[in-house]
Amino acid sequence: MDTETFSEIRASIRKLCGDFPGAYWRELDRERAYPKEFVAALTEAGFLSVLIPEEYDGPGLGLGAANAILEEVHRCGCNGAACHAQMYTMGTILRHGSEQQKSAYLPRIASGELRLQVFGVTEPSSGTDTTRIRTFARRDGDRYIVNGQKVFISRAEHSDLMVLLARTTPRDQVARSTDGMSVLLVDIREALGNGLTIRPIRTMLNHATTELFLDNLEVPAANLIGEEGKGFRYILDGMNAERILIASECIGDARFFVDRASEYARERQVFGRPIGQNQGVQFPIARAYVQTAAAELMVRRATELFEAGQPCGSEANMAKLVASEASWLAGDTCLQTYGGYGFAEEYDIERKFRETRLYQVAPISTNLILSHVATHVLNLPKSF
Repeated sequence: MDTETFSEIRASIRKLCGDFPGAYWRELDRERAYPKEFVAALTEAGFLSVLIPEEYDGPGLGLGAANAILEEVHRCGCNGAACHAQMYTMGTILRHGSEQQKSAYLPRIASGELRLQVFGVTEPSSGTDTTRIRTFARRDGDRYIVNGQKVFISRAEHSDLMVLLARTTPRDQVARSTDGMSVLLVDIREALGNGLTIRPIRTMLNHATTELFLDNLEVPAANLIGEEGKGFRYILDGMNAERILIASECIGDARFFVDRASEYARERQVFGRPIGQNQGVQFPIARAYVQTAAAELMVRRATELFEAGQPCGSEANMAKLVASEASWLAGDTCLQTYGGYGFAEEYDIERKFRETRLYQVAPISTNLILSHVATHVLNLPKSF
């Protein structure tokens, strides 16, 4: 396999995505429906299990392969947000779960029998300040009793399992604010109606967004991942992969926009010549291409460090920042190139424009990334 560009994987993705054209996504967007056929096709082809090791019945490929999959999905005009968490959320079990947990869940996730697509972290009162989450899991014999609330949680209605972060020791009783949080694996199928309530949140894009209410939810103590109180570190591990993979989606979005803008600028005739002959149209598209190419290099660097097992928090954050900004610039440029037609649903520009805007905010906002770089890389004093 070409491990530099993963050309074979990209070709397979293009073929698969050909069965899910813009009309498919537009219909889903209007109905706010989940792309179950698309997710099933990716699952059946083995793309969503790409990071699961061979010993647990997965392909055992690296993050670079996962990047190629999601980038190509987005370049083809599709949307990987419906299922991308299946790739990285299982990493919490893989890296920190017991052998019994790995054997029980990973092969079934690899086969598609189980969907693990939910990362239950964000809360209404804490936002990005994860150390201030209020969801609390109290140990009671061989179980935990969980109470709290999560918000902006994607795909909860379409997943079997959830990786849940909760406090197991109050914040004012730990030496460091990052201590005292634990990770629990929740079986949504059993929990729903038995302490777990899922409420959809309608947003500007079709993202299967929900809020979760946890009222005396019982979770077996055997579902604790790793050691109690060390969950924040476990979640951070998954967040690095998440940010790199979403950066790859942004690269795919940016290339979708550059491809579409270039094609339209070559074909659209105004005043007797192609609009792309005008430098006022050419230059913004060229700039978007340049910024996308530069952002891809940052994504590659972050991926190399991740795959080598090296610290990559800053690089993962920077990759997400520059890739999301490249996709937003490319999207704005494409919309401007199309003019009024860009706002028409049938061209798919407005849909992709809305989808890529999300990544200025999620999974971490641009300002929080800049704050991280300022304090962790440049050694500037913390502002909060």
